[in-house]
Amino acid sequence: MDVGFLSSDLFTFGLIPVLIFLARICDVSIGTIRYIMISRGFKFIAPIFGFFEVTIWLLAIGQVMANITNPICYIAYGAGFAAGTYIGMELEERMKLGMAIIRLITPLPTKEFIARLRQYGYGVTNITAQGANGEVTIIFMVVKRAKIPHLAVLIRDFNPHAFYTIEDVRSASEGIYPIEDKNNPFSFFKRPFLFIGKRK
Repeated sequence: MDVGFLSSDLFTFGLIPVLIFLARICDVSIGTIRYIMISRGFKFIAPIFGFFEVTIWLLAIGQVMANITNPICYIAYGAGFAAGTYIGMELEERMKLGMAIIRLITPLPTKEFIARLRQYGYGVTNITAQGANGEVTIIFMVVKRAKIPHLAVLIRDFNPHAFYTIEDVRSASEGIYPIEDKNNPFSFFKRPFLFIGKRK
């Protein structure tokens, strides 16, 4: 690279801040995913993400320190952190990592709905309870987060105004989960499969 360009204002106040900004997006996005992986028990994958996260961060902070008199570098550093946090959360949401527990509370009859859930391969636990306005049924399911959109459709078909909550699960074992055909990503919606055994 031309030595003159390396010492030019364009390089110092243009390219360097852009590189810092992009590096921060990368390392903070990776860090956000790593933190979520730790919270959900992915203890073997999280350290790999940590390695790349800290390596990229060192490159970014090194450029900031090398251009410590350049205020644009500080702005790029902070903006990259903010953007990386948002992008990391978006990536994690799209990756749909881990398991979740769905808790549905409804006063409506649930026999046919539960049968439909089990037909699709979901493990369902249901109990009768007393709500504010009378007797209700509470339905519990532990599922992969990737299955939540499909379950949300089933719940809305059952009751458009159903009350349900979704919570993260660190790990689950000895449950009933749908088995997916890896060769056909849409086969899950066509055929009911059951898996009884350990899932992490």
